[in-house]
Amino acid sequence: MQPIIDTELWLVRKRRALAHPVAGADFLMRRAAEDLADRLGAVERKFGKAAVLFCQTPDATDVVAASGKAAEIVRVEADPAFLDGRPGLIAPLETVPFQPESLDLVVSLLSLQAMNDIPGMLVQIRRALRPDGLFLGAFAGAGTLSELRESLLAAETELYGGASPRVIPFTDVRDAGALLQRAGLALPVVDVETVTVRYDTLFDLIADLRAMGETSALTDRSRRPGARKLFTRAAEIYAERFSDADGRIRASFSIVWMSGWAPDASQQKPLKPGSAKVSLKTILENPGGR
Repeated sequence: MQPIIDTELWLVRKRRALAHPVAGADFLMRRAAEDLADRLGAVERKFGKAAVLFCQTPDATDVVAASGKAAEIVRVEADPAFLDGRPGLIAPLETVPFQPESLDLVVSLLSLQAMNDIPGMLVQIRRALRPDGLFLGAFAGAGTLSELRESLLAAETELYGGASPRVIPFTDVRDAGALLQRAGLALPVVDVETVTVRYDTLFDLIADLRAMGETSALTDRSRRPGARKLFTRAAEIYAERFSDADGRIRASFSIVWMSGWAPDASQQKPLKPGSAKVSLKTILENPGGR
């Protein structure tokens, strides 16, 4: 499979962002961690061993610990720098370093979008879960940075007569559900939340993306440094198409949430086709009857 994402470059940029933190630039991770707390709180059961995979910050681990839902938590990162001296395992990105059926809960926040083989990663997660184990994950999905993508594409086409990709492709929410089923996870649920952030200019948005370590890591990216005139024109197009009345621009981040359970005989099963005792036609014709 031809890799789309240069994962080594992604890690380099993540390490650089960690070494030069910018206050407030972690807003997406904090938002995802808050959502994780709500979602875990809605699960009416406790888990034995939990793994937190490649979340880059301690936020997800802290949420799982604070929930009291897991007796044991193992954090896995692709680089020791992300652990910052806290306990955890180091493993290559896109791997799940656990024996089959050894985990009861797996959590992943904002890293799946940087992986080249998302289906393979989900299959590994499924194998590592014990029966009736839960996977909860969030990643940047389709619609993320759509305004930036359109503005850069328009500017580069106008100036050079063609364009190279500068924003990674993101998985659609509908495809995410299919990926869960393909991995063999039961009771799949997928939903999306769009976070809209406002900036003064495109350059302020790019500064935040750099502080997150989320500037383009496409394998097929242009090796030619972007000329100042390209980004200046892109900023003008961005302001023309995606600004509010006060002149500030909008940037969209679509966070796709996935959940699925390792199959178990105790789980609720869908009814077989044709097993209903009352037809839909009867119900519609007698809405007040029994």
